[in-house]
Amino acid sequence: MKPIIITTAITGAVPKKKDNPAVPISPAEQIESTQAAYEAGSALVHIHVRDAQENPSSSPELFAAVQEGVKKHCPGMIIQFSTGGRGREASQRGANLYLKPDMASLTTGSVNFPRQIYENAPDFIEALCKEMLIHHIKPEIEVFDVAMLYNAVELVKRGLILEPLHVQFVMGVQNAMPVRRSLLEFLLSELKEISPTATWSAFGMARHQLEVNRWCLELGGHTRTGLEDNVRFDKTRLAASNAELVSLVVAEAAAYGRRPATPDEARSILGLAA
Repeated sequence: MKPIIITTAITGAVPKKKDNPAVPISPAEQIESTQAAYEAGSALVHIHVRDAQENPSSSPELFAAVQEGVKKHCPGMIIQFSTGGRGREASQRGANLYLKPDMASLTTGSVNFPRQIYENAPDFIEALCKEMLIHHIKPEIEVFDVAMLYNAVELVKRGLILEPLHVQFVMGVQNAMPVRRSLLEFLLSELKEISPTATWSAFGMARHQLEVNRWCLELGGHTRTGLEDNVRFDKTRLAASNAELVSLVVAEAAAYGRRPATPDEARSILGLAA
């Protein structure tokens, strides 16, 4: 059975306790939630941090605390920091990279969000790339719109990103890329042509989460779940935890000839150090 890397986006920058009490906010909650997701079958954790008022934070101290706890309680799990822009100044978004996580998100262009422009200017993208190179951090290319895929390949040509690429297709953010299987299949055909060695993952927002998980299982990629993207288990109730959402993917996997990748397998697939 072919392994699938399940990423858990544990917190994000938007959902709060009022949306779902299970959203982990403090480092202790984030570590506990990550450990449960790890035990359920997730090999990679995507980390945002929040301040005491639940607002997005760039605090390196908070990132360090979560990283330390995950390393202690989730042996081998791939740690990925967010460099995303919701609620954070551009100058702060790479401030955590000196902590040398295994991976960090990298959005290779700007896009409209529902109430703001997610701005990623070319010089800012280049600065993040250079910082990641210095600290031997593998970027995960976040593709919110089609041009971002081609931008990433250009960055490879300029030596700012090392191959093989790992690409995450983000589907269902309002004003950005819609949730359409035909679009995902087109992007995968393009990826195969312009970056044949690349690995890929995809996720769908809110009610589309499990639908896109299934597409990834069927099409041979990897996938992401978690309370950052979707706070519900189904139409009838909220998700009890990040681990419960991971368990949904695990339960579906066998029907597609897939199984959750172990952390060691995930590291090998992504070309990361053991």
